[in-house]
Amino acid sequence: MSMADEPLYPIAVLIDELKNDDIQLRLNSIRKLSTIARALGEERTRKELIPFLTENNDDDDEVLLAMAAELGGFIPYVGGVEHASALLPPLEAFCSVEETCVRDKAVESLCRIGSHMRDTDLVEYFIPLVKRLAAGEWFTARVSACGLFHIAYPSAPEASKTELRSIYSQLCQDDMPMVRRSAATNLGKFAATVEYTHLKADIMSIFDDLTQDDQDSVRLLAVEGCAALGKLLEPQDCVAHILPVIVNFSQDKSWRVRYMVANQLYELCEAVGPEPTRAELVPAYVRLLRDNEAEVRIAAAGKVTKFCRILSSEHAIQNILPCVKELSSDSSQHVRSTLASVIMGMAPVLGKETTIEHLLPIFLSLLKDEFPDVRLNIISKLDQVNQVIGIDLLSQSLLPAIVELAEDRHWRVRLAIIEYIPLLASQLGVTFFDDKLGALCMQWLQDKVHAIREAAANNLKRLAEEFGPDWAMQHIIQKVLEMINNPHYLYRMTILRAISLLAPVVGPEVTCSNLLPAVVAASKDRVPNIKFNVAKVLQSIFPIVDQSVVEKTIRPCLVELSEDPDVDVRYFSSQALQAIDNVMMSS
Repeated sequence: MSMADEPLYPIAVLIDELKNDDIQLRLNSIRKLSTIARALGEERTRKELIPFLTENNDDDDEVLLAMAAELGGFIPYVGGVEHASALLPPLEAFCSVEETCVRDKAVESLCRIGSHMRDTDLVEYFIPLVKRLAAGEWFTARVSACGLFHIAYPSAPEASKTELRSIYSQLCQDDMPMVRRSAATNLGKFAATVEYTHLKADIMSIFDDLTQDDQDSVRLLAVEGCAALGKLLEPQDCVAHILPVIVNFSQDKSWRVRYMVANQLYELCEAVGPEPTRAELVPAYVRLLRDNEAEVRIAAAGKVTKFCRILSSEHAIQNILPCVKELSSDSSQHVRSTLASVIMGMAPVLGKETTIEHLLPIFLSLLKDEFPDVRLNIISKLDQVNQVIGIDLLSQSLLPAIVELAEDRHWRVRLAIIEYIPLLASQLGVTFFDDKLGALCMQWLQDKVHAIREAAANNLKRLAEEFGPDWAMQHIIQKVLEMINNPHYLYRMTILRAISLLAPVVGPEVTCSNLLPAVVAASKDRVPNIKFNVAKVLQSIFPIVDQSVVEKTIRPCLVELSEDPDVDVRYFSSQALQAIDNVMMSS
């Protein structure tokens, strides 16, 4: 190849690879577009590469997706913002393909390019593109057009703005539900760019059409539009235009629409203000909490604490609390689980007396629920209740249920309890903890599930940090060491793990006098797994103790293990010896 032909080489490779049967080669060539564009230079990229990509759009969807994504960041390679319009033709072609993800990516890239284009170029190139797509014969083009109006509208001259609003209105009444769905989805973004007078007149008219659509998939997207429009309108306009729609939607015949209302209702309360919320939206919310579809009740139950925060405690007690009581014994376990995850947050809102009188019985019933996730969600939020009712009452009412859960047949529930214990310990104080929960912590070290035993060992370490080394020496160390001779080797391994975690907390003196002898004795165990775990423990605790102890006790034990018949024991003991030697050399 001559030097004169050299600049042509990159595009020749690209064209060859794009026509290759192997999709991976085609994809690789697309991902190298920026490199090829740099090699070609800005002018040849505009005149040769972009037209080639425009013509070559009948390809595998994966290749088109990659191409649409690449072109979104291509402005620097075509000569900057003044030439950005050169990128529009291939992306316009991608906006009409059948595959949704390709169209979505093309729209995303067009928005990205359009947001950098000069106003004059938007008027000359971008707005006509939007109009062409909106008038597209095939519905895919019209679907894509809906996502571009918010970029085209702000720079348009007044006459074009009127036309764009009219076109959007027509798209909202399109024969194809997919187009109406896209129009409903993008209405909030478009509305945010429209002047307030036109927002009240034209956009609200469009919105009304969408809310009365015969397809529930369009109406449920209009619910999202309620929240977006509510934030743009003045409170009084919001009450006049949005509130009646929401109240109607909360009684819609489609459960999917009611589900969307339950999800969005809290945001709408903020838009309309406190008085309309109490008068109109609270009754709608109560209806949703008592809906006959479980999915709607789940969505509504998840917002119960947020809703209580925007109401006075009297309104919450009068309207919301009766529903919460009903939901706590709901036939759907998922409703109860969702309620359990948020109900604890009601305690600070309702105050001490109401929590004790009304919420505590609900907490207790949920703590005894047959579904483990319900119990888990209550356990994990107990600290919110403690802040309101105090530890004495919490311990009297809820602790028996917690002790019961500590022996729950579902191991994940036991695990959640263990992870909550250190927090509970810090709240209860050392005396109360020793009386009620101390024995449980030891019991977990001999659980049948490994994750529980591992968590129990970590739990002892966190308790020792909370209550101090003296408490650990008095209440934990001796009980742990008594378990080192358990007949089952898996339990003996858990004890070794607990020792390695406790050693740094209790310090060198207790480690040398109490823990180290037990570890050395375990090196004589008949099970290789125990012996190589001994080597690991010795490696973890040698930095804590004096050098003399290392030489007198730890090294001889490891040397003996390094001559063990088992290959794993020899490996871990030699690793530990090497670690000791490295520290010795560096010091």
